[in-house]
Amino acid sequence: FPTAIAITEQPVSVSVPVGYPCTLRCRAEGRAPLQYQWFCQHQSVCRQIPGATKQDLPITAQQTQLYTCRINDLHRNAVFSDWVKVEVHQCVARGLPPRLWRGEPVIVLNPTEQQVEVGKPLQLQCAAMGVPAPSYQWYRNGNLLEHQKKKKLWITHAKVSDSGTYLCCASNSHGEHWTNAVDIHIDFLYCHSTGRGETLPPAEHLQLCGLVFPLATGKIALLVGNNRYRHHPNLLAPVMDVFELSRLLKQLGFQVVSLLD
Repeated sequence: FPTAIAITEQPVSVSVPVGYPCTLRCRAEGRAPLQYQWFCQHQSVCRQIPGATKQDLPITAQQTQLYTCRINDLHRNAVFSDWVKVEVHQCVARGLPPRLWRGEPVIVLNPTEQQVEVGKPLQLQCAAMGVPAPSYQWYRNGNLLEHQKKKKLWITHAKVSDSGTYLCCASNSHGEHWTNAVDIHIDFLYCHSTGRGETLPPAEHLQLCGLVFPLATGKIALLVGNNRYRHHPNLLAPVMDVFELSRLLKQLGFQVVSLLD
């Protein structure tokens, strides 16, 4: 009668330099003798690996591929292991990994400093080698970012509050390694007059401010209008600029502080 097959040890993903030898392991139990067959997938093409019929699959890593193992018995029962990734890094800095590398995380790609406009996407990226493949955790200003647990940190619409110092920790069962810390600056655009005594039409002011100011983390606006200059002719419009902007900002829910001269 048919008997169940239970996988007792799943293969695990690894992240290694090109040419590095590693072994994927799969173990299963059943009441009848078991047979193993490994498969690999690259660029959506899945194929059986000829001769890969052992519990262990030795690999000399040449390119990033996915692997799974099928286990079947004489009663035509069959189960597949989890899919795992053998991630291969083609370009690794000289001297990495160490000659006596045991699989502890080694950073091979650090994030880079960026300056991003408010409302635009923010993406940071890092990568680490490790056996097993490292897990990732991002931090900002020393605080753990709960949902940023991948090699790529992605924020769809950056806010001023997203500015700060970022770094990522790559860890596995052998230890952990931290990326370089990078400063991320989120630029904030301000609505203002042209500086030549001219102002945007109120409708354009409202449209521009409506796009920009709701993204701000605070609701306080400071407006300073200078009309009198010691070495420059008096301007004609600052008083009206301040009045108009103050009215528009109050409509947007800001507490406005206005100063003149």
